Amino acid sequence: MSNQDWSKHFQKQVRTLAKEVGLDGLTVVKNGGRVQIKIRKSEGKKVINQKTVMLPFTWAEETSGDAYTRVRNIARFMKDGHSLKASANMAQKKAPKKGKDWRKILKSFKDQKINFGTAISEETFKKQYLPPCEMVVEVMSKNNPPTNPRDLIDICVKDWKPESVTRKHRTRAIKQFLDHAVLREGIADIWTPPSDLKQHIGKAKPKDIVNQKAAAFESDQQILDFLETLPTDSPYKKDAEAATSWFNCFCLMAELGLRPIEVNYLQVRFNPIEKMHYWHCTYRKKGGNGATEPRDIEPLPLIDRDGKEVKWNLIERFRGNLLPLPERVTGEAAGNYLKRRQSWKDLKEVMIKTQGANITCYSFRHYYALRCHVKMIDSGSACESMGHSLESHHRNYPYSSKTTTHNAFKNARERSIEQNSDLKKNL
Repeated sequence: MSNQDWSKHFQKQVRTLAKEVGLDGLTVVKNGGRVQIKIRKSEGKKVINQKTVMLPFTWAEETSGDAYTRVRNIARFMKDGHSLKASANMAQKKAPKKGKDWRKILKSFKDQKINFGTAISEETFKKQYLPPCEMVVEVMSKNNPPTNPRDLIDICVKDWKPESVTRKHRTRAIKQFLDHAVLREGIADIWTPPSDLKQHIGKAKPKDIVNQKAAAFESDQQILDFLETLPTDSPYKKDAEAATSWFNCFCLMAELGLRPIEVNYLQVRFNPIEKMHYWHCTYRKKGGNGATEPRDIEPLPLIDRDGKEVKWNLIERFRGNLLPLPERVTGEAAGNYLKRRQSWKDLKEVMIKTQGANITCYSFRHYYALRCHVKMIDSGSACESMGHSLESHHRNYPYSSKTTTHNAFKNARERSIEQNSDLKKNL
């Protein structure tokens, strides 16, 4: 692009911006080899008021992108009622530099989240906060980045469906990141994110509405049938070993109601009074209310279609080092393995059609909670074994499914018929 071409394009961009924000008369010109902003009021052909401010950018194509970004920031401040000079000072003082400053802000944000307040684990930060915040850094490092938090958030979440869990998580993470940038890193107040995120999260179309939260399985047999599809007998040694280790992992998650990561923190201890071994988990989950405590875990074996208890002998095999497991179990690793299985994809489709809900690797844990309820285990005891609060239990874990609801009412009707029959006999 020639000197004349890029400069005309630059000036046209500014004039367009001026119209968009309602600042008629805002232009940029070359003055002493630098960019100068002018804003003037006219009556007819007569200029009655003109104000100018110099910007720290050379009048050159390679700096025009940064200059335009600065002009946009200044225009935003002016739209909020600040003078040209005051707007320029605010933009100059607090505008983060491309890439470098945003990377620095991300580093301090990570430190704040992990080491202060309701501290989270580094793994949680890496999973929940790092991807959307990295995207912010990337977007703000490009030429002509957005000049306000609303546009920035929209750019960073647009690839995920409205109202999806991922879009919700990413939107909230970006809001926290921007709040940190403004409150702790001195970024201009113009970057304060909106308190109401509904417009950014969006509203799903009726046909796209699927309960994204991990749903519980429909039955014990559904889990057993899926586990049978894992290629533990594959002729390929690597595939067979992976399938066997994940089979064992999912058995533990189903029978003990574990979070995926807790598989790495399992121990077997001995109760000298009852003379029996039992499961213990040393994992501490960090959250808004602090960290959970290590806990003993009560197994809840599955029942097959013949009404018999499934005996995986997990605790005995674990003690004897006969229970191979994946090297490192995380929700992401478990999810990635499941995504590669066609049988899991088929099961997901069935659940969406029958329950309007999604299954994830956490569905083993959710189904454990459901089985606790069905087997009339009180909520307090279920919470103790699962390692979460009563509030969390009531908020996040199912008490029923379509299947259990149907069976509950069916059994109630049958009991009612029996009771009426007994009553008639006694009359």
